[in-house]
Amino acid sequence: MSYLTKYVRKYGRWFGFAVFFLTVEALCDLLLPTILSRVIDEGIALERMDTVWRLGGVMLGITAVGALAACTRNVLASRVSQAFGTELRSDLFRKIQSLTFDSMDRFDRASLLTRLTNDVTQVQNFTNGLMRIFVKAPLTCIGSLIMAIRLNPRLSVILLIVVPLVGVLIMINMRIGLPRYLKVQKAMDRMNLVLREYLSGVRVVKAFNRFRYETDKMETANLEYQTRSIKVMRAMAAFNPAVTLTVNAGILAVLWYGGLRVDSGDMQVGHIVAFVNYMTQILFSLMMISMVLMMFVRARASSQRISEVFADDSAMTWSKPAVAQPEEPGGIEFRNVTFTYGSSGGDKGKPVLNGIDLVCEPGQTVGIIGSTGSGKSTLISLIPRFYDADSGQVLVNGQDVRTMDPSALRERIAVVPQKSVLFSGSIKDNIRWGKEQADDGEIEAAARIAGAHDFIAAFPEGYDTRIGQKGVNLSGGQKQRISIARGLIRKPDILILDDSTSAVDVITEARIKEALRRETRGMTCLLIAQRITSVMDADRILVLEHGEIAGLGTHDELLAGCRVYREIYASQTGKEAVPHVQGE
Repeated sequence: MSYLTKYVRKYGRWFGFAVFFLTVEALCDLLLPTILSRVIDEGIALERMDTVWRLGGVMLGITAVGALAACTRNVLASRVSQAFGTELRSDLFRKIQSLTFDSMDRFDRASLLTRLTNDVTQVQNFTNGLMRIFVKAPLTCIGSLIMAIRLNPRLSVILLIVVPLVGVLIMINMRIGLPRYLKVQKAMDRMNLVLREYLSGVRVVKAFNRFRYETDKMETANLEYQTRSIKVMRAMAAFNPAVTLTVNAGILAVLWYGGLRVDSGDMQVGHIVAFVNYMTQILFSLMMISMVLMMFVRARASSQRISEVFADDSAMTWSKPAVAQPEEPGGIEFRNVTFTYGSSGGDKGKPVLNGIDLVCEPGQTVGIIGSTGSGKSTLISLIPRFYDADSGQVLVNGQDVRTMDPSALRERIAVVPQKSVLFSGSIKDNIRWGKEQADDGEIEAAARIAGAHDFIAAFPEGYDTRIGQKGVNLSGGQKQRISIARGLIRKPDILILDDSTSAVDVITEARIKEALRRETRGMTCLLIAQRITSVMDADRILVLEHGEIAGLGTHDELLAGCRVYREIYASQTGKEAVPHVQGE
């Protein structure tokens, strides 16, 4: 858990101050029983009221100092733990942002959400507890033992029996608790996964009337979480009562043995009262220690899960210093590129892309077409380094993308994904995602090119119209056009459109393509589509089949020389393709 070193260095001094005031508070608590014994033996027993008043005043002063130390410690503990939790959560979020798509695929999304919220909260609460009562408990316990032994060595023999027994109980509690709490957190991950899937797919659930199935799935996950939690609580249930029974048995032994000694005149009543107070403090401390250890077990389980994310070393790397980007936009080149999903995790399957060689000249529009699963979206995801190729090279502007800072690389690229993703806020805010400083004129211009201005202007609030969760109040075609506007407003060197007009009608698509053709001159465009009409007027068309290049050329060239392209053309137009030259 080396990731905690940073926070120890930053907050260690304030943690030390909190522990100092906590120690002052503990010392004040430890002094009170001894002074009380003197009040009884030297004041009340001897009927010396001046001694009672004097020692009583000392006790009040010590109590006031302890109260002031406790207040200061509480303020420090709250501020430090909240600052630590906030920074840890922010750092973890930044780490998640830096993860490669391979790592994101490996870590379940629901699990990452649990680690970012529940697990960080567990660690934060444990840190807060350390500065409030957790450090105080062992200090009070050890201090009470020392004070009790100094007060009456003969009675302290009872402690030599009680304390080791409680220590054994604590060790058993830790060995039983940790693995069970890990299982509880995993069960919570599964429950969050079920909830997230239902909430994201609620329309499909309603459409297919699958409420009972989703309810049963949720009940299964919820029941598993309940069962795991009950097993932990059942295992822990006997611990606190066992500690209480052991310490109370020790107090009973003190009263019995001390009573005999007082009756024989070998011991003073004040010593018995003070010793019982120390035994009570020991009981309270041991109960706190048990709570500390239970929270420690939870925090350790959570910390391990957080550590797994921080320990992920698959973040994108590049040359140090990163290769400078050229001022003029260049092209894209794939040199014998092969890629397999999950290759970084060691679980390699069949390559999704195999031996891809492709050159996209600067300012050229290249269409990419192929059957479902042919590797079209995977191919373009290698350009902005969403994934890195297993072998071969992907070059942008003549430079291997693996030598470039991903942030700087992506500043020159705009991707309009196959699945339109809109964020909470207004339409204007979503278009401005592509360029944070864009003014209203730029936003409207991008919307006009994307064919979105007319329907946006028709809304009562226009560009300030609030978008529902995931764009629920917009049609699929409207979301796609807003996504295109978001990409265009960046004015990128490379524009990637991943089947981004699939939800619009043919007439609207033709208008968008015409506007794009006018406004994107000099821009390298990659256009992925399922409809052959979407790519047939591109400068060149790449045909993929099973992750390999089946054809590359213009529309006419592919009709003449590519069987796969002819089959796609015939299936979509209902007409047999007539090649201009002799085919295959």
